[in-house]
Amino acid sequence: MPTSSILKVKIINQGAYPIPSYQTEQSAGADLYANISEAISIKPFERTLVPTGLIIELPINFEAQIRPRSGLAFKHGITVLNSPGTIDADYRGEIKVLLINLGQEEYQIQPGERIAQMVIASCEQAHFTVETELSTTERGAGGYGHTGNK
Repeated sequence: MPTSSILKVKIINQGAYPIPSYQTEQSAGADLYANISEAISIKPFERTLVPTGLIIELPINFEAQIRPRSGLAFKHGITVLNSPGTIDADYRGEIKVLLINLGQEEYQIQPGERIAQMVIASCEQAHFTVETELSTTERGAGGYGHTGNK
């Protein structure tokens, strides 16, 4: 059985709801809760910024990705607009989730509702070098469906 190390992330909870939590032992995303005192209505194609009350300190070379919850997306069309949203390691402000209603009906976000997932991922910074040509590949510049539908 493989062992895994647990990454420690410092967190300040200024909200009234729990810190991010994993719903199962092998979940990749930890749920984020709406830190609001009353329901927020989101009409179809409307967006809103929902506070979580959380401030985190990530280790260098890590990011927190904010992703939609699949149940909210499937059942109500509620998704994270800039998905995945990125929380950089040097950001020390409150995590807020940019939600949009792509459904056909108004949706009410309730206080303490699980609104998104946060995935912690390692990332690298690149050193970019300006060149006049790059290596060739079979794919080349093909993109946006160039391999067809089948």
